[in-house]
Amino acid sequence: MTRIRELYYYDYLNDFGLSGFAGTVCSRATLRTDAQVVLALAGAEAADEDDRLGTDVRLLLDSPLPDEMLRTLWLAAVRRCFDPAEEHPDTRSWLRRVAEVCPPHVPERGRVEAEVLDEARPRVPEEELRGIVAAEVESAAPALERAVAVPDIVPALLRVVREVDADLGFRLFLRAAKAYSVPIGKEPYARLLGIGDLLAYPEAAVFEELNVCWPPIDPGRRDFGLGRFGLPLLAGVFHGTDWIYLGTVPENIRRVVESDGAYTPGSYAAVLLEDVRRLLDSALPDEAVTTLWRTASWRLRVDEAFDADGRTWLEQAAQACLERLAAVDPGYTPYLSPARTDLAEAVLRELREATRSAVEEVRDVAGVLEEVVTTVDPDLGYRLLLDILLAYDVPVTDDQCARYQALAEQFGYGADHLDDHLSRWRDGVSTSAQQ
Repeated sequence: MTRIRELYYYDYLNDFGLSGFAGTVCSRATLRTDAQVVLALAGAEAADEDDRLGTDVRLLLDSPLPDEMLRTLWLAAVRRCFDPAEEHPDTRSWLRRVAEVCPPHVPERGRVEAEVLDEARPRVPEEELRGIVAAEVESAAPALERAVAVPDIVPALLRVVREVDADLGFRLFLRAAKAYSVPIGKEPYARLLGIGDLLAYPEAAVFEELNVCWPPIDPGRRDFGLGRFGLPLLAGVFHGTDWIYLGTVPENIRRVVESDGAYTPGSYAAVLLEDVRRLLDSALPDEAVTTLWRTASWRLRVDEAFDADGRTWLEQAAQACLERLAAVDPGYTPYLSPARTDLAEAVLRELREATRSAVEEVRDVAGVLEEVVTTVDPDLGYRLLLDILLAYDVPVTDDQCARYQALAEQFGYGADHLDDHLSRWRDGVSTSAQQ
């Protein structure tokens, strides 16, 4: 059986449903927590359009799980902050009260919106999903049994996965692991993120609060799964004048250096700091550095003065990176990873072909990009080239797209690093062909 599930990341930014609600209860550990308070919190969650909370509770109410097992699941999810047995004869009667304040509700969608969402919903074979989630629970069983101060949590989770709903079982597993800081290794963590993707969760629903045994910060890391990183990401945030609607200059820099939630904390700061330091320490003239930045950020004709001096601006970005790294890993000493000089000629070939017939702004910065590739870092030069081509709508052929993708793989970029670029370029190619 293949169940068509919700597109959770469309409606939620963080954890949701019963697992998200349990996290809210946990966060009140030092505040008053009794039945009336918890019910009020549940009603507030439902009123705030968390339609999944009531659905999750009704799944448990309609399940064959014995009452003691329901209590086990609840206590593990809320870290024993509130035990319904203290005020109710059994856990099912407590869950019925929660369900009452979370009545069934179907969000109103426009016809087009509903059709788009229906097309994008994940379609996951139920038996396959049960097997995948059960395998993760079983793999983590020794750590769960050591850390979770609720007996028999593993059998209870497995029964939810196999007999109730694998989606709910997965989220309750994550919540118990978060509530009791169960250590999660790098490889299991990657698998958990994969399951979250399979179920269309917002990414934060998996990684937020999870006690991941992170690998060391690596400024040479390139396999980020969310596209751009480093200086091109910062340039994208300050694109044109749109950034002013998202905060001040320091706030927008922090958005970049703190956006590594799914990766080793400090990763985005480390790779940005490496890009910035390579430029700061290079022999490029100040004017060239400024032109490169303002071209990449589509700010050549923008009057704000905060980045009018490229090196001074980069020093500001570097300081924000250092502050982030000191906060997340006080023992980390910044360093530069080895530059991929073996790929310099390949990047230069693509640079020269792409900029030969490009718009004036791109042609004007082509010489600076060549200097970056040959004397600073081919990887940084390549990432800046890709973003500048996209920012200025430079036409790119299918053959170029294929070569760009192959070169991105050689640099070790994540599989979706070029997704936005390729879709825009291919749309442009097809449009040009039709004309």
